[in-house]
Amino acid sequence: MAPKKLPNDALLTEILQKVSSAKTKKEKVDLLQEYNNPGLRAILIINFDESLNFLLPEGAPPYRPSDAPAGTDHTRLDNEYRGFYRFFKGGDSTIKGMKREQLYVQLLEGLHADEAELVILACNKDIQSKYRVTKQVVSEAFPAIEWGNRG
Repeated sequence: MAPKKLPNDALLTEILQKVSSAKTKKEKVDLLQEYNNPGLRAILIINFDESLNFLLPEGAPPYRPSDAPAGTDHTRLDNEYRGFYRFFKGGDSTIKGMKREQLYVQLLEGLHADEAELVILACNKDIQSKYRVTKQVVSEAFPAIEWGNRG
């Protein structure tokens, strides 16, 4: 029996869970390539690129996680990733501390609770605490990613 394929509109957390449950490195690489999208690559770069400096305090900010079921009344990480530059050194320097934190909390509260948790993990460079994905696997799946010189 072939493994169950994720829907085209799978949340990034669903993709990473599937990758995480793969048994071999080759399976993980193949799954990352199969479900490749800009939002997935962005969240993996945020997590694994040491040159990215997050401008907000470490940990989770005070926010209310969305209780909406997956696929319903919330924004999606694979769309919202475009605004991540606001939260990193070298991004939008016109945004000051409290405003930046307010935008971050709004982003998190708009996402599905699992995706909000994924953003927090990535910004704290800690995706590996929940998902079994390594920088080596990501580098092999996406050789075009150039690590470093982002901050």
